[in-house]
Amino acid sequence: MTTNKVRDDRKANRKSGSRKRRRPPLYAAVDMGTNNCRLLVAARRGDSFAVLDSHSQIARLGEGLEATGRLSDASIERAMDALTKISKKLKSKKVGHVRCIATEACRRAENGPAFIQRVREETGLTFKIIGPEEEARLALIGCHNLIEPDTDRVLVVDIGGGSTELSFVDARPAHEGGLEGLLKKPPILAWRSLPVGVVTLTEAFAHLPEEDAYPQMLAHVMEQIDKWKRAPEIRAAFTNGPAHVIGTSGTVTCLTGVTMGLTKYRRDKVDGAWVTRADMMETVQKLRDAGMEKMHKFPTIGTDRAGLMLAGCAIVEGTWSLAPKGDMRIADRGLREGLLLSMMYGPKRKPRRRRRRGPGARKSNSPERTT
Repeated sequence: MTTNKVRDDRKANRKSGSRKRRRPPLYAAVDMGTNNCRLLVAARRGDSFAVLDSHSQIARLGEGLEATGRLSDASIERAMDALTKISKKLKSKKVGHVRCIATEACRRAENGPAFIQRVREETGLTFKIIGPEEEARLALIGCHNLIEPDTDRVLVVDIGGGSTELSFVDARPAHEGGLEGLLKKPPILAWRSLPVGVVTLTEAFAHLPEEDAYPQMLAHVMEQIDKWKRAPEIRAAFTNGPAHVIGTSGTVTCLTGVTMGLTKYRRDKVDGAWVTRADMMETVQKLRDAGMEKMHKFPTIGTDRAGLMLAGCAIVEGTWSLAPKGDMRIADRGLREGLLLSMMYGPKRKPRRRRRRGPGARKSNSPERTT
């Protein structure tokens, strides 16, 4: 009897231990942009999440799109390489909840849907091409805890490779409702998708010498901003009340690294930092003076981003004209973080009704893939 009791106790302890060691469900957000393919893998922690793995690879999917209206064969192969690596990471980590989104390049490209289909067939990743309004909403959710508590209005500037999303936000309900309120109904008073991104703007003015290209890039960005009917209202809000900008993009974080004099990029220093317009414009001028030949020598820029930085500077300078008296809070976060928070804490989606399978159909063991 004593021996049997010991065995039973051991079995009970093993079962209890296995329950304690059971891993929390993993979530992954995949963002296929005009310039980068990015992955975040995370688990819920409190009312936020802990990042367990990430991957970022420059694929330049939108290269040549401005001229041809199509994704080129070379850009597709670069993106396929990045997405194959991402797919392998997801399988190795046994991620159960995955959402994949594609943005401006796939929205504009004639062969965007065909590319999405190929990605699904070859990697198992199911992408949804989202609209610019959804892109702006997710960026706001991802940056929500960077909104200052004593602020009335916030302008969120999300600079992408193919477009730039602007969201004019009522900060008070954003604080009062918290993350739950933002997920239900983001208090975006107005939004605008500018058809300018670092890739498309670079290509549009690539035929000009550097000294001529920047002023014309800036003029083009300003022209797009001035078409927005809400622009005067936003400028007035930044003149008459407490308001600030949130900048989210590789362009903004790289510029901030230069402004801070970092010898290598450090997210812990950049994310959440404050930068004045005067300091950022001083950095922009420093990069313009360095020119394309020397720009890559700045540690937080490097070779891969150097060719796109002038266009990024023009977009930063142009969009900041909407908030001439507002400082910028820097966000090394955005779309993917917003997607993860929506998956974890947003309204639950109704499960799709499964199709009736034939008698010879095989059962799939793949993880839940939600777009």
